[in-house]
Amino acid sequence: MVQSECWLLRGVLGFICLFLMCINAAPDLCKPLKTVQEALNITKRRHFMKMNFPINYTIQVHYEEVFKLRNISRLNMSNDEEPVLKRDLQDLWLTISMEGIKKVLRVLPERHPTRQKYLSNLENLFRNVEAVYIQQIPKNDEREIPERIQNIFDRLKEKSNEGWKSVTPKSILDNCYRTMLCLFKECFTKEDDSYDYCDIHWRKGNKTT
Repeated sequence: MVQSECWLLRGVLGFICLFLMCINAAPDLCKPLKTVQEALNITKRRHFMKMNFPINYTIQVHYEEVFKLRNISRLNMSNDEEPVLKRDLQDLWLTISMEGIKKVLRVLPERHPTRQKYLSNLENLFRNVEAVYIQQIPKNDEREIPERIQNIFDRLKEKSNEGWKSVTPKSILDNCYRTMLCLFKECFTKEDDSYDYCDIHWRKGNKTT
């Protein structure tokens, strides 16, 4: 009896050790996000997404792809029947950001400097984020996505020209950058950092625009 209990105890301890090892081996989402943050710094956004394009150049995107801090605030408004989780907003941010990059790439010639020296690499960085994100934050398949979030995903798939908007290539990455700091602020906020990155009026040094 004592021997059986001893083996059982060893089995439990072994499981706990294995579990702790798996937790420690889990990929850190902040690492690829900080790499994206570096690639989205204001100097690169201005150079590759503004100066390398004709003046007032715009592309067509879905209205829902203009994803700003205001959209996050609006979607976060309380709804007891269908609460929006942070995961829902992060899913939306990742989808919209990657699609925005693809839309700019589609209009760029193969030898365009923004494609070769910047945007193709940025797309790969986002794929790294997506891979870690899926592994670290698994979806709850039993939970239904809130209707207001699902409606946005559905509209993003529509092929009609209704509800489209003209935006500059730089504005796509500007919004991507600001909303990333808000939705993943635990990766970017320091102890002495009093800024609320979800505040639509925040400005901080080289983190503006």
